[in-house]
Amino acid sequence: MANQEGEEQVMSEVHLGCPPHVSGPYISHFAVSLPPTRHAGRLPKGAASRETLRLDNGCDYAQNGENCCSFEHNDSQSSAHIPQQEHLSLDKDGDLVLTRRENPNNRCLSFGLSIQHSITSSLLEVGLQVWKAALVLTDFVLHKSSTSSYFNDVVAVELGAGTGLVGIVLSRIAKKVFITDKGVHILNNCDANTHVNWSMLKCKDNTVCVRELDWMDSWPPNATTDSSPRSRSPNKRYLWSSEEIEEVESATVLLAADVIYSDELTDSFFSMVEKIMARGSHKTLYLALEKRYNFSLDELNVVANGYSHFRTYFKSEEYGEGDGLQPGFVGKQIDLAEIPQYIREYDRGKDVELWKITYRQGGLGVLPQ
Repeated sequence: MANQEGEEQVMSEVHLGCPPHVSGPYISHFAVSLPPTRHAGRLPKGAASRETLRLDNGCDYAQNGENCCSFEHNDSQSSAHIPQQEHLSLDKDGDLVLTRRENPNNRCLSFGLSIQHSITSSLLEVGLQVWKAALVLTDFVLHKSSTSSYFNDVVAVELGAGTGLVGIVLSRIAKKVFITDKGVHILNNCDANTHVNWSMLKCKDNTVCVRELDWMDSWPPNATTDSSPRSRSPNKRYLWSSEEIEEVESATVLLAADVIYSDELTDSFFSMVEKIMARGSHKTLYLALEKRYNFSLDELNVVANGYSHFRTYFKSEEYGEGDGLQPGFVGKQIDLAEIPQYIREYDRGKDVELWKITYRQGGLGVLPQ
């Protein structure tokens, strides 16, 4: 589609339920339900005393208070995704046997996220929208954090964060999350989303950092000596400090969603990721993407050329261990059938994939765990 000035516009399927023909930022409310677990990690303050956490920020930070969409939890559709309660049992006298909670935090935790976004955007500002792969990656983070302690107190970096949804959710249990993208409009929108959700997530002021990262530039980026971000001008407030660059090199988790849609950008992305993963601690990249099909004149068929180019960058894990002398990426696809859908009211479809990617230094014959 095109706007009034003739600039080509694109629209994410996630926003199809939003009212059409309305300009300006929108706010979508995403409802999340987590099953009871003993490994939920560090829960928001107050979770031990309340069965449900609610977020009611309204739309006061959008330009139009009526510009809201809702992705609410539907109880009638939850049984396929949320583990069922244990069956009732009776003792020998016919009395009901009650299971006692061992931990007051072992509850079904429900909460909401308010994400400001655009309904449509130009190709250069697609980060102003929420894309399907980001919802899938968010589901993975929620599942991993509710069933294990893997993400507890990690330092993580989200590359091409867009609206910041994935990094904001991870910040519930992470030690620190760097949310990165490029462009002042995208960064400002992402920064607004982090702040409006902090009240519910109970994050510390330094848990989430929004920073500019251009994949076309080299790593590490130029560091600023200004230690007071609030005093910077808007186009400089997202610069890195030297301390933050060191923190990224000690990070263990990288995240990226829907950044694979152009061969040129894919080349730049993996060049940047290789530089980050080759320095400091061992890192694991979790990357979600949606295959996008186009008609190819060369093959006279509809093909996913961008996806094919993406797959050339790594070897599958089951075939990569024998080539121990060569450095490079090793990938393993994660079965989405094993990841429950914690965010409601969106259709994953058949073209979204989730990959776990590691970088093997030259000379290593065994893949790091």
